[in-house]
Amino acid sequence: MTDYAQLVSRAESLLTKLEALVPAAPGLPDWTAIAWRWQHNKGHGYLEVIPYPHLITLDDLYNIEQQKAEIVRNTAQFVQGYTANNVLLTGARGTGKSSVVKALLSQFSQNGLRVVEVDKQDLIDLPQITALLRSRPERFIVFCDDLSFEAGDSGYKALKVVLDGSMTVTADNILVYATSNRRHLLPEFMTESLETQHLGGEVRPGDTVEEKTSLSDRFGMWLSFYSFDQDEYLTVAAQWLRHYGIQEFSEAARTAALQWSHTRGSRSGRAAYQFARDYAGKKMLAATEAGKPSMFDNEL
Repeated sequence: MTDYAQLVSRAESLLTKLEALVPAAPGLPDWTAIAWRWQHNKGHGYLEVIPYPHLITLDDLYNIEQQKAEIVRNTAQFVQGYTANNVLLTGARGTGKSSVVKALLSQFSQNGLRVVEVDKQDLIDLPQITALLRSRPERFIVFCDDLSFEAGDSGYKALKVVLDGSMTVTADNILVYATSNRRHLLPEFMTESLETQHLGGEVRPGDTVEEKTSLSDRFGMWLSFYSFDQDEYLTVAAQWLRHYGIQEFSEAARTAALQWSHTRGSRSGRAAYQFARDYAGKKMLAATEAGKPSMFDNEL
């Protein structure tokens, strides 16, 4: 073999090895699913099917009737092809912000609604995600849970552009629903208040404050969620117990629910849900160990 032939052979061998190291581009998404999560593999973003989405129902959610009515109306408009708004759900933790978005999938998946969950650190990929979705016949909610940003986060500007800030028209089949514990999604500092101007009795916020509030302003609908009082908390706890088979909210169950909220330091829908899972499971285990039928009687 000549030196030239050996060189060509070595080059081909090297190219073969390099090709094996280069990750293959992800295939097309499985569009038969109803929910996906945006993931990365070796530098490539792709839609990963969520095989078992958490399908709770709107009837499972108590004490947020006004919020449910508003977001259901907005989503009904969306799935029927009418105009609708991006939604920002803010407020106390554990009060149903994420749950109501999950419940929308149960309510509207038969009408073509689909959900794509995107983590905060992946928001920079929103242009790529919307490019995948905009030509599809389904209606997509891009869901960002527990959203907040630190100064300099790259996903902040990507989200602003997708919401309303690009020369490209927004896709009719995509909305962004985001939850957050705070209305203004960027941190605010005392020094920024010094930029505020007082001109002839008029208060004008500084440029930094205006920039930080502009992201929230791009959501057309704001829904606020509030902490539960004791009666509201107990109502939700009783509902979740019924969901797990305990029909009567006995005095023992009520006392246990209150003790649970005290140890958690929270009277929220999440605390009530976690209490019900613990209490119902404990009763099931006790009945099994006692050799009783698994169905609950009214004394539980």
